[in-house]
Amino acid sequence: MEYTMTVFLRQSWRDERLSYNHTNKTLGLDSRFVDKLWLPDTFIVNAKSAWFHDVTVENKLIRLQPDGVILYSSRITSTVACDMDLTKYPMDEQECMLDLESYGYSSEDIVYYWSDNQKQIHGLDKLELSQFTITHYRFHTDTQNFKSAGQFPRLSLRFSLRRNRGVYIIQSYMPSILLVAMSWVSFWISQSAVPARVSLGITTVLTMTTLMISARSSLPRATAIKALDVYFWICYVFVFAALIEYAFAHYNADYSKKEKAKEKSSRGSSESIVKNGKQAMVLFSLSVAGMNQGLLVQSRGQRGQRGGDSGATPSPGAGGDGDGETASRGSQSRKGEEQKCCRCAFKPIDADTIDIYARAAFPAAFAAVNLIYWVAYTM
Repeated sequence: MEYTMTVFLRQSWRDERLSYNHTNKTLGLDSRFVDKLWLPDTFIVNAKSAWFHDVTVENKLIRLQPDGVILYSSRITSTVACDMDLTKYPMDEQECMLDLESYGYSSEDIVYYWSDNQKQIHGLDKLELSQFTITHYRFHTDTQNFKSAGQFPRLSLRFSLRRNRGVYIIQSYMPSILLVAMSWVSFWISQSAVPARVSLGITTVLTMTTLMISARSSLPRATAIKALDVYFWICYVFVFAALIEYAFAHYNADYSKKEKAKEKSSRGSSESIVKNGKQAMVLFSLSVAGMNQGLLVQSRGQRGQRGGDSGATPSPGAGGDGDGETASRGSQSRKGEEQKCCRCAFKPIDADTIDIYARAAFPAAFAAVNLIYWVAYTM
């Protein structure tokens, strides 16, 4: 990442060749004298680009003291690189630095050090940024060792930045929370209102997708997964889960309706079978009574012929037929019991019960996930 800053770079050194004693006043020289003086070749190490200001004239200041001490000030705007870890974005804290180093003079030729009165570096305490707040800063002096060129002095200003979260809470977090809460409204809508619940679920999913895309376009490009991306996906999963909940509840409601319709049809068929069976039993009893009367008339006429042979033996096949009927009835009853057990195992849940559980489960789960999220990324 990078940041752009405008600084007034003030450098001071002593050149005995320019000392004077005819007056004790400090002389202010024009910027045109810069080319005639010796200047340190200071450059910004981590700068990507930089330029001097020259409106309306070159913004440079030179003051010469009687003992030969020169104060050289220039106004510079520079775009400086800063390595940032965006894993906790936008709850992140970064440390950026501004490195000043001599380009051609080694440590044997020139020595850099911060002014004894470091309060001269002012403005950071009162600086207001749109996205960051400067928490603290510190100074560092170091010597860089290059094998091919030697050792070079370096001055570093390191300042810590804390990102302002208010704008992200208003623009990203609050809309996401409200969209998730809006998806829960479908739990209070009747199961029969299919267009209302489906349109509400699809609308929240599409709105959440649009919010993710619009927010991502303004985010800094980085390969790391940012905290804001994680929160967007959490909200997206909850919104999508609310839509899936209605699909599951509607399926159970439709399945229970079909089962009730099957039970009604089976009850109607059984009642018709019972009625038909009663009529058949009445007709069968009447026909048996007629047959008994006929048999009695025939038996009276044939008494003389069949005096001793009036006994009758039962047919051997009657018992076998009774056993077959009882076996078939037993197998049918077993099949019926197995079907009932299967239906009990796959018994659907009441759709209204699913909505009642969802009204409590979804907000509780979302609150728990939010607690874990904010603790993980703010600690």
